[in-house]
Amino acid sequence: MLSEPRAGRLAAWGNALLAGLVSPDDAVLAIVGEDAVHRVEGLPGESAPVGLTLALGRLRTLGVTGLRLALPAPGHPLGLSGPPEFNARALDAEQAVVCYGASFGLVPEVHEAGPEGDVHVEVVWHVLPVREAPPADVPSLGEAERELAEALREATEVLTRLDVAGSGPVAEAAVDAYRARAERGREVLAPGYPPRAVRVLELAQRVGTLIVVATESGHGGAVSASEMGARREALRPVERTARRAQVAAYNSVVEERERGVR
Repeated sequence: MLSEPRAGRLAAWGNALLAGLVSPDDAVLAIVGEDAVHRVEGLPGESAPVGLTLALGRLRTLGVTGLRLALPAPGHPLGLSGPPEFNARALDAEQAVVCYGASFGLVPEVHEAGPEGDVHVEVVWHVLPVREAPPADVPSLGEAERELAEALREATEVLTRLDVAGSGPVAEAAVDAYRARAERGREVLAPGYPPRAVRVLELAQRVGTLIVVATESGHGGAVSASEMGARREALRPVERTARRAQVAAYNSVVEERERGVR
């Protein structure tokens, strides 16, 4: 949750490109980020992997008018619509992009090489057929914002009651430090997204950071197995809420278009 998922970057900047708000070069530069290279494999009409610029142009000619993010987890196929083969690969990668306007989905496969501190990252996006159906369990932006605010309050109360490190001023300072590192040199979402989507995504990332701080900051006062179990149970629905909100933010442009808002 601290770093922007690659599928999120592809969805956001791909949507901006499809809307004519950014150039292909700017979109590809933002999608690749700090990775070395991204290629797309399995694109109809291509027998070998191709670059992102060609792939995004080809998807447009195939009828794709928008891109949605999926962030599935075991027992929670968030943003997926099937079939089972695509869902399984997306679950294994913990992320995927689902096309709007044509029945395709893209799942990233990440390859890393090189010594620590100088890792070379290449990403291959596998194009697979998807089922035309509403994505699973994606809330509206309004629903996501309300759920996040409530989840943040509940998580803070529960963690404080359990005397878990990650619920007080020290944790707030750690959250701010995490956010500063995560946001340095990064633009939230992409041109064309509504301000509310940016606000929801930032809050989702803050909630996700709180979860990481609480998880990584030691056992606090939770010394028994039952107390540790209570912490996990407290954080599980909060993490799910944050993921749902993150997907809602990235998908908001497509959802508005589908409802005829734009």
